[in-house]
Amino acid sequence: MRQTIRFVHKGEIVELENIDPTRTVLNYLRYDIGLTGTKEGCAEGDCGACTVVLGELHDGSLRYQAVNACILFLPTLDGKELITVEDLKSDDGGLHPVQQAMVEANGTQCGFCTPGFVMSLFAEIHGNPSSGRHHIDNVLAGNLCRCTGYGPIVDAAGKLAEAQIQDKFHDQQTRTIEQLKELQQDDGISYEWQGRRYAAPKKLEDLARILKENPTATILAGATDVGLWVTKLHQTLETVIYIGQIEELRQMESVSDILVIGAGVSYSDAWDKLAQYYPDFGELIRRIASTQIRNSGTIGGNIANGSPIGDTPPALIALDSRLILRSHSGSREMPLEDFFIDYGKQDLVPGEFVEKIHVPLPSANQHFATYKISKRFDQDISAVCAAFNLTLDSGTVEKIRICYGGMAGTPKRARKTEAALIGQPWSEAILESTLAAMAEDYEPMTDMRASSTYRMKSAQNLLRKFFIETTAPDTETRIVGEGQVAYG
Repeated sequence: MRQTIRFVHKGEIVELENIDPTRTVLNYLRYDIGLTGTKEGCAEGDCGACTVVLGELHDGSLRYQAVNACILFLPTLDGKELITVEDLKSDDGGLHPVQQAMVEANGTQCGFCTPGFVMSLFAEIHGNPSSGRHHIDNVLAGNLCRCTGYGPIVDAAGKLAEAQIQDKFHDQQTRTIEQLKELQQDDGISYEWQGRRYAAPKKLEDLARILKENPTATILAGATDVGLWVTKLHQTLETVIYIGQIEELRQMESVSDILVIGAGVSYSDAWDKLAQYYPDFGELIRRIASTQIRNSGTIGGNIANGSPIGDTPPALIALDSRLILRSHSGSREMPLEDFFIDYGKQDLVPGEFVEKIHVPLPSANQHFATYKISKRFDQDISAVCAAFNLTLDSGTVEKIRICYGGMAGTPKRARKTEAALIGQPWSEAILESTLAAMAEDYEPMTDMRASSTYRMKSAQNLLRKFFIETTAPDTETRIVGEGQVAYG
């Protein structure tokens, strides 16, 4: 395996050696090569001031995506193109159309956040731009600004979407694709730096072998969680194994009545397919995080880190998903819910990794919904995340699976509540009589996000909401007081 990092920047292939495995792209730009347009605001992937754009080959074409440089480790640039705000200017030094649109719309004041907005909009015009306000809000949800009130920036985004811009990056696309193809022609990276190790294999068998040799290694996918271990907790990671180069882990396909999702599939890549089968799951993916985080974070990573407030496990467990684990000695399969043993403890032996997730496709008379309660509507960690999967037979509950995140030390099913509902009419009277069972299923904690009382009341009200939406889908529901649900 190669011992250097190679990526494209400013139209040329850059090759680096002796790289700290957890040096961030942000620090490389600012302190190593003096490109200070990329800013540090939060160092946790929240504010977007550090946004850069990565170019990658995707199904043979060049795809640009905005990411957070503050939690992106430098070695993961290997095989990709890096674009920063400094790179956008034209050959004669003039402003890029995105920058010009920001100027004309008065979309900047203090300017600290502006480079991040510019890079998000740059990625957008190279994707599928839309002038719709909802779409623009989604694109810019990961870029925070204290000055403008966002209106002028949204105006600039709308005009850019309508302009159908062609820039120098479009003109250089053929050359960039050839450069990226050239960078793919090896088996990956493996090197040591000051006693620490970094590896980025390209084959599953190599990953399994390296993990067998390094069973305590940190497995890195999108770094949306691991990155904070370094930037916020200042941890030193002795061995890092990056799985983002393994194409088999980035595949997603429907096989018979199962959707197979590789552990390395990003939220962005999973979004449309999940929304196609389960619209509520698609909305959950949208609310999980910003565009930058969705482009980096993975479904498998959200499972593997075992957080009790990870947003995808409740939905996946409610859908009766199964997990495929792999190691050097082979594979094993289990119900996803069995993977979570206790707080911070998963059924994962040394040398084993999450390979893929099997999600059952919808069946007849099935009703699925998932809801997220958080202090901030977009881009926030859940206080409670709920998922419900109901099958009715002539108005009677044939099957129901209820799972919550944030209510226990792991994502956990409400088994006693389920048992109280199965075989009963799906009616308001039965529902209300079974809500007390939820207090036997959970003993939620009080923390900075919510009190135990709030969590329990929210969990019960979300089940009420699910009932209303399955029986009177045109009814608007809202909470009007302590534990009270209004129907309108």
